[in-house]
Amino acid sequence: MNLKERIEKSETRIFKAVFPNTTNHYDTLFGGTAMQLMDEVAFITATRFSRMRMVTVNSDRIDFNRPIPAGTIIELVGKVTYLGNTSLKVKVKIYIEEMYSDVREEAISGEFTFVAIDENKKPIAIS
Repeated sequence: MNLKERIEKSETRIFKAVFPNTTNHYDTLFGGTAMQLMDEVAFITATRFSRMRMVTVNSDRIDFNRPIPAGTIIELVGKVTYLGNTSLKVKVKIYIEEMYSDVREEAISGEFTFVAIDENKKPIAIS
């Protein structure tokens, strides 16, 4: 399988409903919750791409472009954007979907860097 096919096959999409227990005092998704969900999707994407033990080593510029209101559906999409020797980068975007209409818009984006590790937690080449 070539690199393009591997990237496409590892793309990860997860949907969540935004309930009040995940929102802040403005009734929008708490930023820390969004970042946790993004890191999880990035981890799954990195693992599906490499099929190796992966750890997060960096999160790059997370842009909160739109607040995510309670009572909406969000889709998180993770895609590998860079492959190095022992590391890779995953771009994660969060889209808002209104529950009862076709309105959909990008709300948050960020990039996460992962390193492949061996059983001793030392960096190893991604095969």
